[in-house]
Amino acid sequence: MEQKRADLHTHTLASDGTCPPAENVRLALEAGLAAVAITDHDTVGGIAEAVEAGERLGIEVVPGVEISSAAKGQDIHVLGYFVPYGDEAFQAEMAKLRDTRHERNQMMIARLRELGIDITLEQVYERKKGTDKTIGRPHMAEVLMELGVVGSMEEAFEKYLGKGGLAYVNPPRISPQDAIRLIKRFGGVAVLAHPGLYDDDELVEELIVFGLDGIEVWHPDNDQDDRKSYIRLAEEYGLVMTGGSDFHGWRGEEPFHAMLGASTAPTEALDQLRRIARLRQA
Repeated sequence: MEQKRADLHTHTLASDGTCPPAENVRLALEAGLAAVAITDHDTVGGIAEAVEAGERLGIEVVPGVEISSAAKGQDIHVLGYFVPYGDEAFQAEMAKLRDTRHERNQMMIARLRELGIDITLEQVYERKKGTDKTIGRPHMAEVLMELGVVGSMEEAFEKYLGKGGLAYVNPPRISPQDAIRLIKRFGGVAVLAHPGLYDDDELVEELIVFGLDGIEVWHPDNDQDDRKSYIRLAEEYGLVMTGGSDFHGWRGEEPFHAMLGASTAPTEALDQLRRIARLRQA
């Protein structure tokens, strides 16, 4: 019998996804998964709803977060699993990260306006519901599409918002080392997200040596060579090999980054994450 799998990287309306957390859980059930992780950017605001839906539908919901950090001029994302999402001190740390994200949003809107684009911060923040919702570049891209400045999410990132884009800025953020330290301090398990996006294997190995617990091997942006490379590193350093779709809901009729369940990890990886968390929280 084929082993059930887990999608360990999904986003909801609590950050820059388009689906309510309970919908991610329903989609996991539809995809035949055993478990799904909710890993919104710098917020744990969607986890409680997902956990309730998981209990109702018989799907394990892994409480997670994707922390935004920066190194060498680019965004580096660190996934935290089995984080204490109900803990006020942990929530306060997430609020600090969202404050930095707000500063970046202001700077990028200012850049876009300097380029002659009539976009306002208010237009972007209209998409915010709740005090702990994370607003970021995908929301700016949606406004740019509505204004007719670009025709797609991909064009918005390529031309303006992505690394090397005309409006791209990266204000001081915590380092990925600090993100790893933060996750582990609160008893969570630290995994490097989509390492294939960084084009910096030296940095990846540096973070592994620093103290990562795992690495995201199976991700839509990791090509075949990337996967082979990260499997080798995981075996060399004894890391948990994880995987996820990075599902953000739909942009038009297309799932973004990929459909929930399209990229997954075996449930054995989830068991390994759970064991590390239990030891750390004991």
